[in-house]
Amino acid sequence: MEGFFPKLLLVFFTALGVILGASLVGSLAALLAGQPPLRTMAQLALDIKIWAMVAAIGGTFTALEVLELGLLEGQFRALLKQLLLIIGAFSGAQVGYFIITSLAGGK
Repeated sequence: MEGFFPKLLLVFFTALGVILGASLVGSLAALLAGQPPLRTMAQLALDIKIWAMVAAIGGTFTALEVLELGLLEGQFRALLKQLLLIIGAFSGAQVGYFIITSLAGGK
């Protein structure tokens, strides 16, 4: 994948997909177990947000290494790119959470 913008889109939609997929499949499990699927779906979306961000960024160690390089070695361009990727992952997870809570009828 070439360029920063395609990577940012990939990170955003990966986080969005993790939230939507985990919540929808988890609600199917709740339905089979006799639990309320909509409430379970909303709770799963809330619980999985941080993991969706980590999965979208590709793990925490590379993100921490880039942050270290940016802060300690003065590579501020790499630091800015990494922060934008983190914001993109957070935004994707938040949009997914909003979609799921809207489907489930609010908080």
